[in-house]
Amino acid sequence: MEQSREEFFHDFRQEVLAGAEANNDFQLSKFMEIVADELVETGFTEGFELCHFKAQRGMRVDGYWFNDEGVLNLFAADFDSRNELESLTRTDVDAAFKRITNFFEASINRGLAGELEVTSPEYGLAKQIADRKSTIHQINLFLFSERTLSERIQDIPDSQVAGIPTSHHIWDISRLHRQKSSRSHKEALDLDFKQIFGKGIPCLPAHLGTDAYQSYLVVMPAGILATLYEKFGARLLEQNVRTFLQARGNVNRGIRATILNEPGMFFAYNNGITATAQSVETETTDTGLSITEIVDLQIVNGGQTTASLFHTQKQDKADLSHIFVQMKLSVITDSLQSETVVPKISEYANTQNRVNAADFFSNHPFHVRMEEFSRRIWAPAQQGSQRETKWFYERARGQYADAQSKLTPGEQRRFKAEHPKPQMFTKTDLAKFENVWDDHPRWVNLGSQKNFARYAARIGSEWEKSPDRFNEFYFKCAVARGLIFRAAERIVSAQPWYNGGYRANIVAYTLAVLSEITKRKKACIDFIGIWNSQHIDTILEKTIIVVSREVNEDITSPSLVSNISEWCKKEACWTRIQECIENIEKHLPSEFYDRLLSFDDQAAETRTARQTQKIDNGIEVQRHALAIPAEKWSLVHKTLLEKGLLTEKELGVLKIAMQIPAKIPNGKQCVVLLALLKRSREEGLVVDGST
Repeated sequence: MEQSREEFFHDFRQEVLAGAEANNDFQLSKFMEIVADELVETGFTEGFELCHFKAQRGMRVDGYWFNDEGVLNLFAADFDSRNELESLTRTDVDAAFKRITNFFEASINRGLAGELEVTSPEYGLAKQIADRKSTIHQINLFLFSERTLSERIQDIPDSQVAGIPTSHHIWDISRLHRQKSSRSHKEALDLDFKQIFGKGIPCLPAHLGTDAYQSYLVVMPAGILATLYEKFGARLLEQNVRTFLQARGNVNRGIRATILNEPGMFFAYNNGITATAQSVETETTDTGLSITEIVDLQIVNGGQTTASLFHTQKQDKADLSHIFVQMKLSVITDSLQSETVVPKISEYANTQNRVNAADFFSNHPFHVRMEEFSRRIWAPAQQGSQRETKWFYERARGQYADAQSKLTPGEQRRFKAEHPKPQMFTKTDLAKFENVWDDHPRWVNLGSQKNFARYAARIGSEWEKSPDRFNEFYFKCAVARGLIFRAAERIVSAQPWYNGGYRANIVAYTLAVLSEITKRKKACIDFIGIWNSQHIDTILEKTIIVVSREVNEDITSPSLVSNISEWCKKEACWTRIQECIENIEKHLPSEFYDRLLSFDDQAAETRTARQTQKIDNGIEVQRHALAIPAEKWSLVHKTLLEKGLLTEKELGVLKIAMQIPAKIPNGKQCVVLLALLKRSREEGLVVDGST
């Protein structure tokens, strides 16, 4: 049952209040973080850093993000913890955007940084703006509002601030509600080519002879593609492709060389791009068929081609007028089909730097296994409660909301009691929890998307070597690390020395220091003990207080660092903090060391968990193979035999499967059967249970 806008507002307000209380945080900070997370997930911004600054001279800013492409996003809040949903007027909007532009102009033209406290986040932002003014070519101003935008406000035209092109974006309650309620949990990217470029894009229909879906072959002018990327940025790229670019970097040298040196050969040398859409509008002209409108265009392969065209045009002043890119456009109208088909299109498409499905896709076995654990494993009841709960792993965006969408009010209450909202965690949350403990705190400070890209690449590689290590023990330890991470956020926010800035940096390096200290002692935190109690004890809390204070003093030392947020992204920052660890150890409570587990104890638990997972894997393989009836195995046998794709051993195993249930294949034989099932699917045979 879909929520009304008013119901959404009240639920959203409760989420802000509960989140702020749980983390000893300001409601304003929690409000900004919740909305910013939505925008990061859907590609409106690569990242977000809190920075609350409000001055008498009509200046305000509540957050920012510099990306690697010369774009600065500045965020401001319209938030007063209102009890009822109110209207946001044009006067309010104009005043809010004016306050942000005043901050930017003061930073560039009036040396605002010189008037601010050097350890404050606003000093860091003002100084970055002044230092980077020659490289900023686009400003995006965002207003986050807990009110609903007046219907009389249709559009705010682009402008210039200090001579730099500037766009304006309003995220009010209504827009958030629409995004949360949409089929894909993101705002569709709708393009009207006639309105933007004055004409449609020539195409050829490629869906003749099939009713499954529409598809088109398009010769896309490179200039149009670059313009779309400049205007919409990462929103143009499907999420897995965005992640891929975060991991690999944006400019491909081979593509750049072709653009600059052999533009006429670009179409021949480049593999082109693959895209999907919810729907398209076409018209027939004197020259043939043209696409005039596309609803929810997403590039699922070829993100690097798109980004490289844009960068080469901007940085090298390249002329793109004679360059064309081939585009395969598939129209996937069904939302359920989209969830399975789009990842496969991206996985199978051939591009210059193929997106590695094993690393990034939400339906990769690693994420599926974590999801299965989260739906099955009960967390012990917390002290004072008789109710056990579960930690809900959201491997695909919107799963937590979708799981409740068709429930009655009573069923929704039971669901939330079993899966409390504070115990929901996403792929990017998991990446943060894990990377700070595995010697990668700098990655966490790069922002959630870049951090996830590195985590995904690492996990993809480790899965290939040993999938059994990702077992129930791993899941419980990951949740325990999440409990520590969130406790650290709450603890830092409550410290008398905390000035409201750099909490994410402090938390990341605090936990990395704890991890390094335990490694030097050849020991580790008792993560299973934390899982069993579902909270951290007072000893660990005191330890976090000590370490976080030392980390804060180090990263905010004005004599050593001029820009704290940028410094925290560098490997040198972690190196310097590591040099202070011996001194930090002297201040830790002695009981902290008494609570640590030896590596030997940990290794024994890990071995047991891997053996259990191997048994579970074998049971799952057998369950899958035996669920397919004998006649289906006969089809697999016939298909592969006709094509000469079976060995003698495989023939023998299939003959057993063709007699299920009279004969039952063993565990090793079931592994062979599932491999044959995959092979038959690649040969075009669709067998129930194989997809």
